[in-house]
Amino acid sequence: MKPVEVNDSTFETEVLKADVPVLVDFWAVWCGPCKMIAPVVEEIAGEYNGKLKVAKLDVDNNPETSMRFSIRSIPTIMIFKGGKVAEQIIGAVPKRALLDKITPHL
Repeated sequence: MKPVEVNDSTFETEVLKADVPVLVDFWAVWCGPCKMIAPVVEEIAGEYNGKLKVAKLDVDNNPETSMRFSIRSIPTIMIFKGGKVAEQIIGAVPKRALLDKITPHL
C-alpha cells in the first residue's frame, strides 16, 4: 500500500473527512531530510493499511494547505483524527519515534 498523494483540492476529502486517522507527510522535492524519511512513511503505509491512511503533500505545489497548517519546516508529519490535528512531528525522525506518536491515535 503506497501513500496517497493529496493536494489543495483533495485535502479536505482525503484527510479531514477520512474515517480513519491520517498521517500526512508534508514534503518537497528539494528537501534532503524528506527523502530520508520517505521510505519510513512508505513502510508505515503498508504496515498500518486499513487502520491508518498515509498521505503525502508537496508543499511547493500546494501553498494553500501548507499555509493553513502553518508548515514552516519540512518534513513535517501531522496525524489527523476526526478532521483535527492530533499530533505533529517536525524533522526526519526514526521510525520508532513516529510509531510512538501514531499508536495512541489508532
